[in-house]
Amino acid sequence: MESIIQDNVDPIDLKNYEALYNEQSRRGHVNEKTQFDYALCLVRSRYIRDMEKGIALLEDLLRNTKDEMSKRDYLFYIAVGFVRLKEYGRAIEYTEAICKIEPGNRQAKQLESYAKGKMNTDGLIGMAIVGGAVLAVGGIIGATVAAFKKKPKK
Repeated sequence: MESIIQDNVDPIDLKNYEALYNEQSRRGHVNEKTQFDYALCLVRSRYIRDMEKGIALLEDLLRNTKDEMSKRDYLFYIAVGFVRLKEYGRAIEYTEAICKIEPGNRQAKQLESYAKGKMNTDGLIGMAIVGGAVLAVGGIIGATVAAFKKKPKK
C-alpha cells in the first residue's frame, strides 16, 4: 500500500495529460478516460493544490457515472488522495463506501487499515508535539516566576 501512497507522478506525464485534458475541454467535452487519467496524475502530484484538484475531478466523475467498477476506482483514488493530504478520516469514509459496493475488496481494506494506522501515528506525534510545547511554555513561565521572586525588593 505504501508504494501506491508514495508514488509521485512524472512531471512530464502530468504535463502531457494536462495538455490533453485542456484540449478536450476547449473543444467542449472531456471524455471520462482523459479526465480520470489527468485526475490520477494530479492525485499523485507533489503539490497539495494538484492533489485537491485531482480529488475534485474524481468526485465529479463519481457523481456522473453509472458504472459500478468505475465508481470503485474513483472512490479508491479519492481515498488515496485524502491519505496523501493526511485527511485520514475522509479517506476512511471513501474506503468504507468501496466496501459497501464490494464487501470483499482487499485493496480498500488495506488502504483503510493504512489510513487508520497513519491517523494513530500522526495523532500520537501531534499529541507529543502539543505536550512538548505545553511543557516548554510551563518551563518558561516557571523560570519567569522564579526570576521575579529572586529579585531583591527595593
